[in-house]
Amino acid sequence: MNRIAAVTLFSALGLHTAHAASNTKLALCVYDPLSQAGDIYRYAKDYVLQMPRFGIMNPFELKAYNNETILVNAFRSGQCDAALMTTLRSREFNKYTASLEALGGTTSKEDINLALQVLASKQLAPKMSQGDYEVIGLVPLGTVYLMVDNRNINSVEKAAGKKIAVLDYDNSEALMVKKFGAKPVSTDLLTIGSKFINHQVNIMVGPAVMVKPFELVKGMTTADGFVQGAIVRVPILQFTATMLVHKSKFSNPDANQKIREYVYSQLGTAYKYIDNAEKTIDPKLWMDIAPKDKQAFINLIRDTRIDLTKNGTYDKDMMHLLKNVRCKTDPSRSECALKDE
Repeated sequence: MNRIAAVTLFSALGLHTAHAASNTKLALCVYDPLSQAGDIYRYAKDYVLQMPRFGIMNPFELKAYNNETILVNAFRSGQCDAALMTTLRSREFNKYTASLEALGGTTSKEDINLALQVLASKQLAPKMSQGDYEVIGLVPLGTVYLMVDNRNINSVEKAAGKKIAVLDYDNSEALMVKKFGAKPVSTDLLTIGSKFINHQVNIMVGPAVMVKPFELVKGMTTADGFVQGAIVRVPILQFTATMLVHKSKFSNPDANQKIREYVYSQLGTAYKYIDNAEKTIDPKLWMDIAPKDKQAFINLIRDTRIDLTKNGTYDKDMMHLLKNVRCKTDPSRSECALKDE
């Protein structure tokens, strides 16, 4: 399809073509711990190929960052026109969507799928914008679990006094650690893996997609391969990535909405990466705990979420949405009869 035909088609679809006549290169910056060798970077390349269908005809420069702090700074300063980052790091650009990763906000695939469907709807498009920033896509990255370097850490009580990794930009984790009665150890995504491997922390949280690139198995096994740690089957939340743009560069709201809908339509592709990551984990590394101990973790996570909503860390509207999602997917939850969220 030539450029004139493309412009005609996009107009017929009701999409403005503010970018169609421009040859200005747009920079899409992607956080991937494995840089250009990682699945997230390859995933982003697929999205770039789809941009012309939304009327965005500019050439793209895809930049991989294995340091998310540098990526966030580059996006904030305008060196990146668009960025794909962990949703937790996107809080300064959109508090509402970043609150999707509230502790215990969504704990199952069904939860996050329904939440993402609602967030991709045209009705919530105004919530996607904050200042010069707009969220044009939310991508699932899997369930976040507790990871321990010793299988004896199998209850809230046994977590007390242990060293837990806390991301230095996430006060939600710090409050949860305080409720555990544990010792917080400040870290970031560059150092969290090495600290867990070297037992500078006994507990961390993360999804399956982190295990291979961060070599976390080394923190759960001895040098001769004996399994001493575990991934505890207590879902903390559903990990996601957020695609953000500068509205001054992506100025067509209709096109941005179409991109959000397209990103949601590609959940199956995202789950292929998640499922592949989970399949590579040795089954011996997984650990189930007693139902009463699992419920104690769930209760502590819920209490922390409520406190973080009260102090303004989480957006109240998002918390209301997520509770409705949880009670839609599982009406038997005890929280569904409560009015505290």
